[in-house]
Amino acid sequence: MRERLLASATRLFAERGFDGTAIQDVADDVGVSKPAVLHHFSSKEQLRVAVLATILDHWSDTLPRLLLAATASDTRFDAVFGEVYRFFSTEPDRARVIAREALDRPSEVRRLLRGPVGPVLKAVAEYVESGKAHGRHPGDVDAEAYVAIVLQLIISAAALADVTSVGLGEGRSGRQRYDRELTRIAKTALFSPRDPAKKEKAGNSDVRKRAGRNEKRRGA
Repeated sequence: MRERLLASATRLFAERGFDGTAIQDVADDVGVSKPAVLHHFSSKEQLRVAVLATILDHWSDTLPRLLLAATASDTRFDAVFGEVYRFFSTEPDRARVIAREALDRPSEVRRLLRGPVGPVLKAVAEYVESGKAHGRHPGDVDAEAYVAIVLQLIISAAALADVTSVGLGEGRSGRQRYDRELTRIAKTALFSPRDPAKKEKAGNSDVRKRAGRNEKRRGA
């Protein structure tokens, strides 16, 4: 019953917001009485805390492990990033609850970022810094900002995907394009060429080689 109540509250909070949802709404959605809900959660605030805790439990366990693995190499990034994204995109109400909390209760979300979520973000950022030191990531990456922005990107993308991906095509094809580009953006920032000058030099060399081949063809 507790899990059913949490699932219902998560969906209703995502759809209507915390302030727009009453304990009775959760009771009606699950098909129980209001006292039955209050037996498990003494107040709506306690229910809200439990909903957030359910999401954050994943952040403090699975999510850090996945993000740390994702920074190990660009060949592993796609699969690992995809698993993190799927946690939110398969249940977009999780992402919508967090987005609503950030908009409706910014001071509370700041407290979470400074508190239980903070060490998780910092640990991943430190791993990115280590990757920079070993040449795996560009030296100009701001590790802490990167981790914060990518998580924000994942949450907002998952929360809005059903709406914004429609402009990319009907059905599954539009969503696949949406998801691929999301991954590419996050990946490029972490695994882009570490020496732009060398990249440009290599690009110019390729142009000269192609021009030489074309010249030979014309001469022949």
